[in-house]
Amino acid sequence: MVYTVPTVEELSSIYSLNVDAQTQRYARLTSAFSHIYGNKPDFVARAPGRVNIIGEHIDYCGFPVFPMAIALDTLIAVRANGTDRIHLANVDSQKYPARKFSSSGDIFEIDSTVHEWSNYFKCGYRSLFEHLGRRKGMGFDALLDGSVPAGGGLASSAAFVCATQLAVQRVNAIDLPQTELALVAAGAERYVGVNSGGMDQTASIMGCLDSALFIEFDPVLKATAVELPKSDPALAFVIANTLVVSDKYVTAPVYYNLRVVETRIGALILAKHLGISNRPTCRDVDPLTFKIVMDKYFSKKSCSDDGGGGDSKADSVEIWINRLGVMLEKVKEAFGTHSEGYTREEMALALNMTPAELSDKVHEDQFPVHADRFKLLQRAQHVFSEAMRVVQFRQICESDDASTNYFQVLGDLMNQSQNSCRDLFECSCVELDELCCIARRAGAFGSRLTGAGWGGCTVHLVPVSKVDDVKNALSQEYYGKRFPGLSTAQVESTVFATVPGCGACYYV
Repeated sequence: MVYTVPTVEELSSIYSLNVDAQTQRYARLTSAFSHIYGNKPDFVARAPGRVNIIGEHIDYCGFPVFPMAIALDTLIAVRANGTDRIHLANVDSQKYPARKFSSSGDIFEIDSTVHEWSNYFKCGYRSLFEHLGRRKGMGFDALLDGSVPAGGGLASSAAFVCATQLAVQRVNAIDLPQTELALVAAGAERYVGVNSGGMDQTASIMGCLDSALFIEFDPVLKATAVELPKSDPALAFVIANTLVVSDKYVTAPVYYNLRVVETRIGALILAKHLGISNRPTCRDVDPLTFKIVMDKYFSKKSCSDDGGGGDSKADSVEIWINRLGVMLEKVKEAFGTHSEGYTREEMALALNMTPAELSDKVHEDQFPVHADRFKLLQRAQHVFSEAMRVVQFRQICESDDASTNYFQVLGDLMNQSQNSCRDLFECSCVELDELCCIARRAGAFGSRLTGAGWGGCTVHLVPVSKVDDVKNALSQEYYGKRFPGLSTAQVESTVFATVPGCGACYYV
């Protein structure tokens, strides 16, 4: 079944909470649009942010992740203007000044060295038209309103890019399937030098009200809605923002892009260690990921070799877990002699390349990185163990064992994920660790960073009966001490409970 982006006429079809507040927000957006452009918008393109419940930094390694769309979103009110000009404005005009572009000219020009808000709009526009092999589009007027905090780990840039692509395709009478649109959006941020993995865009476009998503990337993009288990008290998620901004564009060479490069080089060396690097499926693919390496290593084995044998979901899970366990052992064999990390020269030597050839192989010309040591052992250990936690999390959600203590077992997986992000992938920070500790003391069963890390947000699995306790503890022990000047309203927008939300749509 092929699904395209839906069109809705009722805000209650988008938001399950605070519908009255959203109604007022949309009315303000429409009024502001009319004030700026002299007419009401034809439609509003809406794309949400996401919170990743578990599965951090493994989407670009080819492994499945487990996010959910949230109510925070990017809205773009749009009206075709019958010209070849695109007028872009933001409700926060002081911070984000209005811009004008030619629909076939300068909108395709993106200077990734300049930190400019409209670059993300250009990314969405350019990636869509290049995918279609076109260079000319229809002109339109646009007004943006975003509620996803920038640099907060809730995929604000993905929501912006996805909303842009929705706006552009509707004005130009294009209607791509959701999966195709997600794939196009996933590659859009490369124009600003960010090597995105695809989770954020897929969750934004294909999110499901009341369900999380189990998103697989290899061999093809696939999103499966997974209902969270019913319990008494009910499960809830609390999001808390460190207020430490981690902008992927600014910090990419030493954080995000560096981790991508470490996993790419790790996959190359692991394939060589396993004796499969010369297989065409490993040699000719670009990029080679840990998921491809695992699949090709086991492709010569029968189902009985790795614990499976049947076609049931249980058999599939056991195969996943068994294979990931084997790969964790192989990782120790491959990288264990370099526990303090590799130099560039050591990595190149392991692959019979020069450092310059290795740099070309992982496209450092597009995604530059800065490091003296590359910790391939720790990054690989995180990736394979985190993938195992994602598979186990889904298995538990879909189990029907009434005796399961969902809070305990799911919370344990989230806590293990945070420990791995902190100790192996090194993408946590003091503030993220502090929020997790406070929340657990107050009643959260599981707490972890969500998003790229190095700041941004945390997500906490909490019984609904403990939500207020956790929020109050975070307000007093973190925000009250670190940010005493925050108003009550500011704290409430920084730490909040959420449920799985609706994916991208058009509102008319």
